[in-house]
Amino acid sequence: MTLEYGYMNASEPKEQDHSPESAWTLAFLAWFIASASTLGALFLSQVMDIAPCVLCWYQRIFMFPLVFILGAGLFPFDARLVRYALPLTVVGWMIALFHVLVVAGIVPENIRPCAQGIPCKDQQIEWFGFLTIPSLSLIAFSLIGLLLLLLTYFKASK
Repeated sequence: MTLEYGYMNASEPKEQDHSPESAWTLAFLAWFIASASTLGALFLSQVMDIAPCVLCWYQRIFMFPLVFILGAGLFPFDARLVRYALPLTVVGWMIALFHVLVVAGIVPENIRPCAQGIPCKDQQIEWFGFLTIPSLSLIAFSLIGLLLLLLTYFKASK
């Protein structure tokens, strides 16, 4: 790379960092998001006594194991953790998206899954006027999925 007038020439490609440390950082961030989501879900149900609906339980089923799968892949680092974590993330993301659509009223009444128990459409928490528990779950699954896909890209571009 050449420097012209104290800055890099924009026409030359920049070097990308595909080091093992970068891949580990991506996996760590995915683990951190999964851990924060798990602790947040447990805090809401156990401390604040907010009972989860059926769809929330399904999302928990796919989020909670990610803490252990991603954590086990960090020490020692194993980039193959993507093959175990990504399927859970994708299914959890689809359930979270469906839940957001239920809350928004887009899903027709006759296919709503929460006929018994806690209604899935009711929201006990709404932060900033738009951020609900299902949308937080969708954001978490989306970020974890994005980080895992980036990790796959880093692994493939070696």
